[in-house]
Amino acid sequence: MSNSTVSSINTVLNKTLMTLHLASKNRITDDMSEDDNRVKRLSVKEKMLSYNPMSHCQPHTLHYAMKSLGYLPTPVLEGLIAYLKGPHSKQYRHANAHLRLILAVNNYLKTPLELTPMPELRERFTADAVAMQAPRVWHQAGHHRLSNIKPFIKKGENRVNWEDKTIANANDGDMTIRCYQANTHKIGSRKRQACNPDKTAMLFFHGGGFCIGDIDTHHEFCHAVCEQTGWPVISVDYRLAPECPAPAALMDCIAAYAWLTEYCHTFGALPSRIVLAGDSAGGGLSTLIAQQLTAPNENAWSDLGVDGQNMFDLIQRLPTPLAQMPLYPVTDIETDYPSWELYGEGLLLDHADVAVFDAACLENSPLPRLHILNSPMLGDNSKVCPTYIVAAELDVLRDEAFAYAKQLKSYKVPVETRTVLGAPHGFIHFMSVHQGLGEETKAIINGFAHFAHDVIRTQSQLAA
Repeated sequence: MSNSTVSSINTVLNKTLMTLHLASKNRITDDMSEDDNRVKRLSVKEKMLSYNPMSHCQPHTLHYAMKSLGYLPTPVLEGLIAYLKGPHSKQYRHANAHLRLILAVNNYLKTPLELTPMPELRERFTADAVAMQAPRVWHQAGHHRLSNIKPFIKKGENRVNWEDKTIANANDGDMTIRCYQANTHKIGSRKRQACNPDKTAMLFFHGGGFCIGDIDTHHEFCHAVCEQTGWPVISVDYRLAPECPAPAALMDCIAAYAWLTEYCHTFGALPSRIVLAGDSAGGGLSTLIAQQLTAPNENAWSDLGVDGQNMFDLIQRLPTPLAQMPLYPVTDIETDYPSWELYGEGLLLDHADVAVFDAACLENSPLPRLHILNSPMLGDNSKVCPTYIVAAELDVLRDEAFAYAKQLKSYKVPVETRTVLGAPHGFIHFMSVHQGLGEETKAIINGFAHFAHDVIRTQSQLAA
């Protein structure tokens, strides 16, 4: 790249970051001006590294920074991508320049996971994920009439409130769940009215390789589901590995499902209309729970002794879920599919990341690696609830999502598969910073809502 091109990129980057108040100015003494030649000029690389992690600068800084990049001219974006040695358009032909720049920046600044202690990694991931979310989703909807007359509030629009509750995990310890509820305002009404005409509730399991992530990292997506569908959403803060290896997360999520079946009436929902959802590791948890709730395996649970037997007894008493929506899920921990080689380097989830998460989750597990409760494809999926599965094109896990869908179809389970072209693993985290992925995420939520409506309609017809 020529010096003039680098200089041009430096200028654009400076102006963008300074406008967003991201740039940390060098120390200027009283006898210096900002234009003084003695102020150190940083290279593009030094500049970017000095802003990392951006999330510590101010709340939602990363949201504004990443979204603003999308407004830069395409030639400037392509120049930045080339400088960072990022993917070109022929390599990922369905990903536009904005998304490829996001991937390039991530790859350029990424630190190998094995070099970062897990507590620090969790803190960094949570900070960055929250900083990337739209500020508006962190504003609780008001409860008084004046909050309903703002000009941007549309008639009939769902407003979302949420509350954190503490329930027991599978070992009777404390576990947090975040409960989202939608309400709508009608002109002339003094009160907001609860909005759940489907009498449906979603139980959501966050991703993060079973090691990182929490209810904050996936707050924006859960907020969007509640806002678009009117369904209450319950997000589960299950225990993480390596402190709590598999199957602790699975057992916690089943405990949360049991809690929801008991208290769903407080959300205006029926026990028979609980839908499951999760992304990545959370998608894997969804598929495991859907499997065990429809075809519980006593031998598998007996491998966990008394605790396993108690969990098996609990599962047998629970109603089956209405449907599930696993997003780019973990479904097969052993088979190497073509996507493993195609997309295992240079993206948001690579081979090294999978190895770190795999070791943390399974090395100290009381179960053998290839166990039904660790890998959904090994169990009996013949009776699994109707499934709306979402795959990302540029994802190392893409083909195992396809394999899972194919297996369900072979059992005549109602399945709809949606592949998001040009999207990397974890793309829902970009829903408010990348226009295309935002539109795709909205369409996915609406698509699953229609899918669930069809399931409800079919069940009603069969019961008639």
